[in-house]
Amino acid sequence: MRPLLLRSVRSVCPSLEHRHWRLSMRFCSSHSSQDGSDDLSDEFLDHRQIGTQQELYMINPLTPGSVFLLPHGTRVYNRLLAFMRAQLKVFGFEEVVSPIIYRKSLWETSGHWEKYKEDMFEVGGRNQETKEEYGLKPMNCPGHCLIYGASERSYRELPIRYADFSPLHRNEASGALTGLTRVRRFHQDDGHIFCRQDQVQAEIKASIKLVDNVYKIFKIPSYRLLLSTRPEQYIGTLEEWDNAESDLRNALDESGQEWLVNEGDGAFYGPKIDILIKDSNGKEHQAATIQLDFQMPQRFQLTYRGDDDTLGHRPVMIHRAVFGSVERFMAIIIEQIQGRWPLWLSPRQAVIVPIADRHVEYACKVKEQISGVPSGDNADLLDFNVSTFYVDVDDRSSTLGHRLREAIKKGYNYIGVVGDKEIADGTVALRQRTGKPAAMKIEDVRQFLINSVARYE
Repeated sequence: MRPLLLRSVRSVCPSLEHRHWRLSMRFCSSHSSQDGSDDLSDEFLDHRQIGTQQELYMINPLTPGSVFLLPHGTRVYNRLLAFMRAQLKVFGFEEVVSPIIYRKSLWETSGHWEKYKEDMFEVGGRNQETKEEYGLKPMNCPGHCLIYGASERSYRELPIRYADFSPLHRNEASGALTGLTRVRRFHQDDGHIFCRQDQVQAEIKASIKLVDNVYKIFKIPSYRLLLSTRPEQYIGTLEEWDNAESDLRNALDESGQEWLVNEGDGAFYGPKIDILIKDSNGKEHQAATIQLDFQMPQRFQLTYRGDDDTLGHRPVMIHRAVFGSVERFMAIIIEQIQGRWPLWLSPRQAVIVPIADRHVEYACKVKEQISGVPSGDNADLLDFNVSTFYVDVDDRSSTLGHRLREAIKKGYNYIGVVGDKEIADGTVALRQRTGKPAAMKIEDVRQFLINSVARYE
């Protein structure tokens, strides 16, 4: 499709239609009329309010811009990464774990020390004789170049695709720090592809397809593709930049999607495709990115042996992320769903509420069987391939109605009530997000949850 020239991100394109996952939250109890209805307000809450309410994360002034993910927030984070790791297998990526601190000389080789130093954290060694300078990594690409360059490569090996979720540090201005959206320490679903020139188009197309597949799962209604071109400060020759931009234009045309030109907003080492999504306030955030880089392979003298049996061939490097900053992506999703997590991503998937103290033992049994996690005398090594769920028991002494309202407020996907009848029948009265409660066998509840997660519900 013919590209448009992007003069202003906000003025050229109409606002994207915002859509929440609006899910019914009515839970009715067959045991009590005091269970309450949906205690989740229709008032819009931003991710910071929901994060506090659901105990997802915290920030401490002793480490500004660095997020403490609390247990429930860590559950969401780990689920996001597990989801992405599964998708990356399909697209041929191998995961690596790389260091977070490197000598200054690495950043000089990559060009970051010259072009990106102000946004980096410098670290000094304690050895006063050498006074070595180090930098915390703001990006994974130089480290991945070291991995690629550690062995001789053949054209038959390419493309080589590395994925990395290591923490990154960027020295954001203190006044710009905001919740999960602008931080100094973050994680990225980072990926780098080393390929031959004749493989570039296919790799970019595959990257765009990966982005589209992932965003559909998260019900992101729409996103915008921007071709960000050569900035004022850049490395490399004009010819290299023109060729790289041409490759990206061709890939965007073949995608069949509308795209815009964002003049002068490329990275200092190469042009890029930025994918922008909106948060609930209408503010756009860069999430996914696909960047073409001819400079880094030259700077690190990366080569491969071609089909002519000579070693001097230079690979092309593609930088790629889908979530972008995982923390920022979490913030956008939190606001989109307003804390009403789909089961597969939820940090609180089910809670079992016993009516009286005499029902607590049975409630714990139900929890163990549904969650798939043995406890107490049954505790043992867990089979690595067993599906597990986050299930709690609320055996507090407060009224049944109060506990049900609390469960709704905390965002549990399913609430199970157990009493004399359930013990006698070997069932649990399960309240789903839609419809009325139903008596279900414990094994049926577990299978129902397994099937729902498999459908990303």
